[in-house]
Amino acid sequence: MAHDAELDLVEVAPNSVPPVCRIMDFGKFLYERTKKDKEARKAQVKIEVKEIRLRPKTNSAHRGFKVDDARRWLNAGMKVRATIRFRGREITYPEIALEDLREIAEELADVAVVEVAPSFEGRTMFMMLAPIVKAKKKTTGKESIAETVEEATPETQESQD
Repeated sequence: MAHDAELDLVEVAPNSVPPVCRIMDFGKFLYERTKKDKEARKAQVKIEVKEIRLRPKTNSAHRGFKVDDARRWLNAGMKVRATIRFRGREITYPEIALEDLREIAEELADVAVVEVAPSFEGRTMFMMLAPIVKAKKKTTGKESIAETVEEATPETQESQD
C-alpha cells in the first residue's frame, strides 16, 4: 500500500502493544521533526550564573561593591554564586565566612532568594542566590485597556474639580 502511494511505512510507536505504524513521507517527517526541535531549543531560557569571590578578610566596603554587582545581575535575571575562599589557617574559622554569606543574603533579600544554603566545597564556602520571580497576571488586551481607563478616570475627575 505504501509502495503504491510512493510513501514510506514508518514505525511511529515501537514500544506500544501492538506497535503503531503510519504511511507517510519519511524525509518530510524527519525535516519537520528537526524544525520543531530547533524551535524548542530557541524557546529555552538560558540562565547565566555569575560569581562574586570574597575572602574572610574582605572588608565591608569592598564587599559592598560586590553586592552591588550581584544586585545588578539578579535584577537582570541571572543567578549569583557567592564564594568565599579560605587560605592557610583561615579555614579554622568558618563562622566568619558563614556570617559574611548571611549578611550578603540579608542585603540582597529584596531581589533574591537563597537557592543553595551556605556549604563547604574543599577550601571554599559558597551560596547560590536566585532572582525572585514576580508572578504577573495575564489579561487580554480589552481587559487591560478597561483597567487603565478606570484607573485614569478618578484622577481626571479630581483635577477638574
